[in-house]
Formats: sequence, C-alpha cells, structure tokens
Amino acid sequence: MLYHLLFSLHGSVSWLNVFKYQTFRAMVAFLFAFVFVLVLQPVFIRWLQNRGVGGQPIRDDGPKAHEGKRGTPTMGGMVVVAAVLTSTLLLADLTNLKVWLTVLIMVGFAYLGFVDDWKKIEKQDSKGLSERGKLIVQVALGAAAATVLCIGGVSTDLYIPFLKDVTIHLGVVGFVLFSAFVLTATSNAVNFTDGLDGLAIGPVMTVACTYAVFAYLAGNAIYAEYLGIHYESGAGEIAIILASMFAAGLGFLWYNTFPAQVFMGDTGSMALGGTLGFIAVLVKQELILVVAGGVFVMEAASVVIQRYYYKLTKRRVFKMAPIHHHFELAGWAEPKIIVRFWIISIVLAIVSLTSLKLR
Repeated sequence: MLYHLLFSLHGSVSWLNVFKYQTFRAMVAFLFAFVFVLVLQPVFIRWLQNRGVGGQPIRDDGPKAHEGKRGTPTMGGMVVVAAVLTSTLLLADLTNLKVWLTVLIMVGFAYLGFVDDWKKIEKQDSKGLSERGKLIVQVALGAAAATVLCIGGVSTDLYIPFLKDVTIHLGVVGFVLFSAFVLTATSNAVNFTDGLDGLAIGPVMTVACTYAVFAYLAGNAIYAEYLGIHYESGAGEIAIILASMFAAGLGFLWYNTFPAQVFMGDTGSMALGGTLGFIAVLVKQELILVVAGGVFVMEAASVVIQRYYYKLTKRRVFKMAPIHHHFELAGWAEPKIIVRFWIISIVLAIVSLTSLKLR
C-alpha cells in the first residue's frame, strides 16, 4: 500500500523513484520488521501475562532441564508473522499474485499453528491437535497453492541443482503432490526444530536470506539467463517478504535467545516453515532446500528414524528425538547446541548459494 502510494508520487517528488527498486524496498521492509518485533514483542509478552494465558506446556518425557521453562509465554511467533505480513502489505507490489499466494500460505499455516498452540495452552497438554488432522490441513493448503500456481502458468518442471539444463517433468498432478509434500515437510521440520531457545529461528533466518537471493535473481530475466536458472516473472517481489522474515526473526531472537522470555510456538514455526517451503516451490529451487534447510532435515529425519526404528526393533537410535534432545542428554549445554546448529546452518546456506555458479 505504502509502495503504491509513494511511487505514484515520484513524478512530483523525484526521490520517491527509489521505491521502484525491489532492493530498496527490501531494505526498508527489513528495518520496519525488525523495529516492529523489537517494540511489540515485549508488549505481547506482558499482554499474555496480564491475561493469565498459560505458558508453554513441557513434554513429560522431555529432558528434566526443561522443567525450568514451564510457564514461559508462547505464541511469540504471532508477532513475527504480523511483522512480515505488515511489511509485505506496505512495501510489496500488491498487484503480484505470487505475493498474495505467499501471504495466504503464511496466514493459513499460522492459523493452524495458533489452533494447535491454543489447544495445548487450554488443556496444558503438549499434544495439541492430532498429527493426522494437522497433516490433512497442511497438505490441503499446499495442494491448493500449487494448483493456483499451475493456473498462473508456473513451470511444473523440477530443476536439479548443480546441474545445467537438467529437469524432471512432473506434470500438473505430480507438481501439485510434490509441492504439497514440500510445504508439509518444511512446516513440520521447522516445528520439530523449535525445541531449544533460539534454535529454530536461526536457521529460519539463514534459509530466508538464501532464498531472498534466489527470488531476486529468478525474478530478473538478465541475471536468470546469465546464471542458467529458471526465470520466474514477479518472483523478485518475494525477496521483500524474505527480507522482512529475516529481520523479524532477528528481532524475535532478542527475546528468544537463551534463556528465552518467549517461545515461538507452532503459530510461528508452522507459518515460517510453510512459507519457506512455498517460496522454494515458487522460485523453482525446491531440491536445494534440502541443503539450505539441512538443520531442519536433520531434525525431521531424526524423528522419523527414531519412531520407525523403535516400532520395528523396540530399540532407539538416539537418546531422544528430535536430535537436539539427543545432544542435551549426551551432556551438551543448551547454548552450545544452539550455536553449533546455527554455524551448520550458515555453512549450508553458503553451499546452497554456490549452486548458482556450479552448474
């Protein structure tokens, strides 16, 4: 809205012409989202406490060290989501269908996460919604968004990173199913990672930064041709959303860093994960998400391996899943786990970006 208003005045106020540049608007979105969360997060925390809203329920079978976290306010991800949405509505091109689809995906997954959080708080039970119920909604949201992308003319080919001109033609049905899987898997993987103070938001920020680069380049015909990546008209506007996501995460980390004053909750983790998964599909960089989001993949894989190995053998591979709890029980201090996972995430983000030239 602000973009459309200010840019329309550039004829009489020449310097307002800067708003036509996506890079400038991404920087403004970054600053706005950061300040938004930094200022409003403590207000939200106090509001939760004054309303007597119960804190985050702690897993009964979780590490004993987590008992001290009981009662910490949760659903802090609501402020992060609000910051990203507000920045987007103010500074992105609202005539762009891809922007609106990304916004709707974020809202849909945030609402699902909110319902899950609220059930946990209301019942003071860490289980929340049923796994099947959440999966059905996540798959439905992902399939619906992918279908709209197909109608909008987005390629249904799957591009193989690090290889030039190598694609797999999925077809409409294959693309819709694969996209639904990517969104669902990413949303749940981020949710699994959100188990220690600041653990999830760090990799969310590195993945957002990585895909901001991909989105900007994919939306520029000249850069896309030079780098040999798929050109997707209008994708550059998505970089504005990702810049605000990075900044909102940075602001949230101010209050979520160890020891956390507030938890993200499923409201934030599902929304951010689902949005990152959708953007990966949108800019045709789905497979590189396995590398860029390697921390999320590791966390989700540990849960799957632990569950099915135990069903088959009645024995455990890890001391506890997700894998960050395994390291806790192995004697690693919580801050050490968090920082080391952040380091891994940063390295993987750099590796992902090398795919732009290594093809």
